[in-house]
Amino acid sequence: MSDDLRRQLWHQLEGLRSAGVQFVGKIHDLPPIPAVRAQASEQPLKAVSQAVPQIAAVQQPEPRRLELRLLADRVSKCSRCPELASTRTQTVFGVGPLDPELCFLGEAPGADEDRQGQPFVGAAGQLLDRIIVAMGMKREEVYICNILRCRPPANRQPKPDESKNCREYLDAQLDLVRPRFICTLGATAAQNLLGTTIGVGKLRGTFRDYRGIPVLCTYHPASLLPSRSPEKKKDVWEDMKLLLAKMGKPIPVVGKKAEG
Repeated sequence: MSDDLRRQLWHQLEGLRSAGVQFVGKIHDLPPIPAVRAQASEQPLKAVSQAVPQIAAVQQPEPRRLELRLLADRVSKCSRCPELASTRTQTVFGVGPLDPELCFLGEAPGADEDRQGQPFVGAAGQLLDRIIVAMGMKREEVYICNILRCRPPANRQPKPDESKNCREYLDAQLDLVRPRFICTLGATAAQNLLGTTIGVGKLRGTFRDYRGIPVLCTYHPASLLPSRSPEKKKDVWEDMKLLLAKMGKPIPVVGKKAEG
């Protein structure tokens, strides 16, 4: 067992005990925690939930919240993509509650996100907020993250190797957050999550599957801005109505006004 994994296990077990799980052994019976090695953050991530499935199966929100914080800290030190690590201001992990009904998954942080450390806070993020409100929900009720956790220079499209490097973090993050539904925003998010080359125009309108979670694909809010293709707002709202119906939620009457 690696030093880093042993450390994560120790913190995980302590969190489980704090949450009232009774079968966990005494902490002082566990192997001593070694000093953190400098290169630990560059080692491949091994999620505790994968290493100890019998523990993951009984996880309550608080232990998962603790593990998510450990993962975010790990991500903040990641240097798997040298260009991204050397040009970012900070990593942008994700925001929102555990066990949300819905997770919005985008492409990568932009300049505003890189500066503030939160996803979708720029012009596209403001439009996403309006979409969420039109759905009869609040931003703080959904989970929001991206395929990448670092801003690509000049907001260029993520490279395949960058998406591959970050995929392990994404899978671990979604395993801990456990959304009931996922809505991908744009081609990059949809194609990376689902492992396909099909365009959003053909992906939308039908639910896909990610590890048993229903996935609906739609256009990225940035593509709906006045300078690009604002006429696609109508298509996105049709997608959101389809998603709401699948979620068993009513479609707000104010939705069509809010979509403009």
